[in-house]
Amino acid sequence: MSTHQESLQRRLGLFQATVLNMIDMVGIGPFVTLPIVIGLIGSQFLYAWIAGAFLSVIDAMIWSELGAAYPLAGGSYNFLREAYGKNGPGRMMAFLYIWQTMIQAPLVAASAAIGFSQYLVYLVPLNLVQQKIISGGVIIFITFLLYRKIDSIGKIGVLLWTGVLLTMGWIILAGIQHGNFLHPAEEAVSNFDWGNIVSFVFGQACVKTIYSYLGYYNVCHLGGEIKKPGINIPRSMFISVAGIAVLYLAMNMSVTSVISWQEIQHWQITGSNTFVVSTFFERLYGPGAANFATIMILWVALASLFAVMLGYSRVPYAAAADGAFFKIFARLHPTKNFPYVSLLVLASLAFVFSLLFKMKHVIDAILAMRILLQFIGQAIGVMLLRRRNGIVGLPYKMPFYPLPVLLAIGMWLFIFYATGITIIISFLMVFGSGVFVYIIYAKVKQYWPFNKSIKEDD
Repeated sequence: MSTHQESLQRRLGLFQATVLNMIDMVGIGPFVTLPIVIGLIGSQFLYAWIAGAFLSVIDAMIWSELGAAYPLAGGSYNFLREAYGKNGPGRMMAFLYIWQTMIQAPLVAASAAIGFSQYLVYLVPLNLVQQKIISGGVIIFITFLLYRKIDSIGKIGVLLWTGVLLTMGWIILAGIQHGNFLHPAEEAVSNFDWGNIVSFVFGQACVKTIYSYLGYYNVCHLGGEIKKPGINIPRSMFISVAGIAVLYLAMNMSVTSVISWQEIQHWQITGSNTFVVSTFFERLYGPGAANFATIMILWVALASLFAVMLGYSRVPYAAAADGAFFKIFARLHPTKNFPYVSLLVLASLAFVFSLLFKMKHVIDAILAMRILLQFIGQAIGVMLLRRRNGIVGLPYKMPFYPLPVLLAIGMWLFIFYATGITIIISFLMVFGSGVFVYIIYAKVKQYWPFNKSIKEDD
């Protein structure tokens, strides 16, 4: 293990790890995607959220087996290296993962900042330029919060998580008290159609719901700072997915028990109202309550951005610490002991992306860039590791192997197809450029496939 990895401190327990996962998952995503999903598939919207939860549970089994076995900073970077061979193809796989992370991670952060500025419009009229200024300012503010020791990070995370739970709880209780809470579920059952469930449009809806679930694996990026990782990493993921799935389903049922899905679908098609949850509170309690609820939604967006930038800042650091990325990214802050260069570079890119892109373009791009290399690459990697090393000594073994792996690969391929041809081409361009750069880099450094004298890892 790298001395850089060893210098990180295991200070985060199960509770804090789960908190950081959950606030990563619940950002602006569910509030922005709720009307989009309804606009796509109408009364079948609950099935898209259930499908997202199911895929998250299946994929969390893969992450759990890998994260418990290799509890190091960087998550997927380490998993891909180990699975495909440190001195063989694994070196290229890990490089390509870091390459796409340097684009994809700032996109994730930018999506939260863009969503924040867009939802702020409900409270304060802002033109496009002002929204962009707000987006960039949010990135700077979160970077300031993260510029400290991991002990303080955990405490800030718990504070932010409290706001997340209060917001989601208020939405759910409001619908239970004032709406026909079970009616959306009854309508979904009565209108069930297998043709809709396997359609391309349903796949597009699932792209949006899965975007809202992303983050259940954030604990793996922080693997070098988790106490008892063999136990806490898997537990934190499954608790996170189960808890968030219940919250998302209940929130959707609550909102649509007060505002019909037909009305929300009309708003989405015409673009006449993108603040559905704020309108939900306005109808129930008036403008004052709606304003306060919007403030809480903005709190949730900040909390998610906090967790996202925290987790991803450890990825380039881990690669640099192993000599597989630019050495400067391996620097730890001299007194606060966190990878400050990695954090600042990703924050800078997120700042630029928040000024350049729109929300609707970001969501599909985020998923497409991860699916083939990261999610499917790791699923295949688990099978390679089991074949090479067996299962003796694994802290966590997924149940019903290999069924979860095969299900995950099939579902991820369907989601990748549903992102659409434009996004797929964009991914292929990023992937292709990464391969080109790696070939040059490997030739200079005499890495695989040019140095045949180095024995690949067995």
